Amino acid sequence: MSTAVGEQSRESSDTVAGVPRSRIVVASMVGTSIEFYDFYIYATAAVSVFPHLFFPKGDSTTALLASLATFGLAFVARPLGSILFGHFGDRIGRKATLVGSLLTMGIATFAIGLLPTYHAVGLLAPALLALMRFCQGLGLGGEWSGAALLATETAKEGKRAWAAMWPQLGAPIGFFLANGLFLLITLGLGHDNADPDLDSAFLSWGWRIPFLLSAVMVMIGLYVRLRLEETPVFARAVERGEKVKAPLAQVFKTSWKQLLIGTFVMVGTYTLFYIMTTWALSFGTGKTPADGGHGAGFSYADFLVLQLIAVLFFAAMVPVSGWLADRFGRRPTLLVITGVIMVFGLTFGLILDTESISQGRMVFFLILGMLLMGLTFGPMSAVLPELFPTNVRYTGSGIAYNASSILGAAIAPFIATWLATTHGVGWVGVYLLIASATTFVALLVMRETRGTSLDAT
Repeated sequence: MSTAVGEQSRESSDTVAGVPRSRIVVASMVGTSIEFYDFYIYATAAVSVFPHLFFPKGDSTTALLASLATFGLAFVARPLGSILFGHFGDRIGRKATLVGSLLTMGIATFAIGLLPTYHAVGLLAPALLALMRFCQGLGLGGEWSGAALLATETAKEGKRAWAAMWPQLGAPIGFFLANGLFLLITLGLGHDNADPDLDSAFLSWGWRIPFLLSAVMVMIGLYVRLRLEETPVFARAVERGEKVKAPLAQVFKTSWKQLLIGTFVMVGTYTLFYIMTTWALSFGTGKTPADGGHGAGFSYADFLVLQLIAVLFFAAMVPVSGWLADRFGRRPTLLVITGVIMVFGLTFGLILDTESISQGRMVFFLILGMLLMGLTFGPMSAVLPELFPTNVRYTGSGIAYNASSILGAAIAPFIATWLATTHGVGWVGVYLLIASATTFVALLVMRETRGTSLDAT
């Protein structure tokens, strides 16, 4: 008898609806890793490739800003993706919707690797690039919330933030894969971003490799996700007859306060991340004041190495943040971390002084920012789903997450570039401080969600 009870307990602990927890962990993490890989290779190319091949007219700053504008286009598409995929996620289930979002993102990314450039087809090239970027945003808009729900709705009691941190690890993993691959290609083909040669192997065909390789990763993600079952929380909601015909209308009717709070809870996190990645890359590899620019003057390859070092600290802090959020609660943990991010914003002018910048100070800045990013990003995949009832959780968490991407990420590289070139890098830190202050206020208003039952309606 005791043996049977022990086996049943071990079964309930190690599996969910007959699916091993290890498979659920891999499925929630591998999908977001692929999605973020796709997203980051675009972010890297938006700085190092697209200004030369898709927006060549005008001076270099104008071309960069135009390229960053298409980068931001995906963030406009992401809330639409959360509405589209959220509707099906709350109506037909998490599993099928996760497969659809992965395919949308993967096909768009692969297609970017096949696009003709401005020199071949003129204005059609940036138009097609913008369209594929929009489709990338649609896919990612439905991906994150589905992966977060897969993790949270199958978590052990009291370990929800720990379970939810696994899909968050997809961000640093995807970043590391994307930038690591770009670094290898850059070194192998001898590309110099400070003095680009349009006839070089890298700008002729090498930049396409990371986009085309995404097809392999998508196949792996599909294999893992097609072997999942529906989450028990959603299955129980279906049994109780709690599905709604119009999740979007329902979430705005019953959970509009949670939408506002969730959106602003994420704003500081998004702003921090895209300042530390996209803007930092353009600043770090930009021409120095002595050469007529406003950047730090590092080579493209050298700066990618510094970012790859820093992202390891991002990844290391994500599990720490999950443990902290389970131990001390979501709200207290995030309030402290957000306060530290605000202080970090005040250091930009000192650390990034272009007159005395060094490699050591640059990597210190990147590591510090990425440490804070891991701590603030990790608990979000638990916090946002916990704000909403089951029948609108996919839609609600997705809209909040992706609406904040417009406020905190879509415009962050553009505004930061403009501030750095017109007012100095210190004002980029002030911008981060203001964005984080809005998050701090939202956290003060937010209720603690650690003890919330995900079966609640």
